[in-house]
Amino acid sequence: MDWLTRLPVLGPWFARLMRTRAWRCYERLDDVRWARLAAAMTFTSFLALFPLLTVAVAVVAGAFGQDRVHDLESRVKEQVPGIANQLDLQGLVDNAGTVGVVAGAALLFTGINWVGSMRESLRAVWRLPEDPGNFLLAKVRDAGVLIGLGAAGLVTVVASAASTTAIGWTARHLGIAEDGVGGVLLRVLSFAVAVGTDFLLLLYVLSLLPRVHPRRRRLVFAALIGAIGFELLKLLIGGYISGVASKNMYGVFGVPIALLLWINFTAKLLLYCAAWTAVEGRAETAESERAEEAEAARLTTATEDPAAGGGGRFRKRGRPGATRAREAAG
Repeated sequence: MDWLTRLPVLGPWFARLMRTRAWRCYERLDDVRWARLAAAMTFTSFLALFPLLTVAVAVVAGAFGQDRVHDLESRVKEQVPGIANQLDLQGLVDNAGTVGVVAGAALLFTGINWVGSMRESLRAVWRLPEDPGNFLLAKVRDAGVLIGLGAAGLVTVVASAASTTAIGWTARHLGIAEDGVGGVLLRVLSFAVAVGTDFLLLLYVLSLLPRVHPRRRRLVFAALIGAIGFELLKLLIGGYISGVASKNMYGVFGVPIALLLWINFTAKLLLYCAAWTAVEGRAETAESERAEEAEAARLTTATEDPAAGGGGRFRKRGRPGATRAREAAG
């Protein structure tokens, strides 16, 4: 896209844009074919969504009671803008109590496969190979990641429910009007709480799920971008998703198509956050290049210098003619 930098008026602006970290992240995603990765993540997430929700509801109902189940249901509805009311979540909640051990294990295995697919997609952004090793051990590790992800999700649900309750209680007791300045501030506070819970969840997803160790500053910034972007995404495209679900041309497939679109948007945002953690900054790239050049120079010196352990393999020899002349003179 260098031709963009040669445009008459916009060229300098594009040149400046292409030097930013945001553009380098886009180049990394384009290089690893992020549209295909997002499509794979969308497909596996769509297949695993309702089995995972069923297991989550069954676990929450057995461990914490129906109150937390309703909190989980409300949280799920908040995450799917525009079509939450058209998804039969109440039926899912009512039937989750009938899940037996065998059915629960089968649903859990679906979730473990989803974790593996998500991990490989995120590792592809890092340009890392698939994890080799024992198949059963890999599944056990993925089960651990899934349990940790569920625990992190449960913590965010509880924190979000508690903060929402506290904000509502404060608004009622202080008599704050919803259409006034106080109401606006409370909505901003609710948005900040939602961003905070998403931020904690993304810290887990961007590091432990793909089994990588990004720099702390990049990880924190990427999780913050993802959390704010996810909440803005819900606000901006909720109407669009709802419109897709209600179009007559799709018929009964309107809701699944809208859900697939929403998952795809979320997957692309997650991939961009992963690219932010994987791509080095300009200063880091320059430092790495200097370190590589210094290492190459050290190896070259060690090879050519006999005292440095090179053994004189590349020791310069005198010309044959000059050697014979010295022998004749002697």
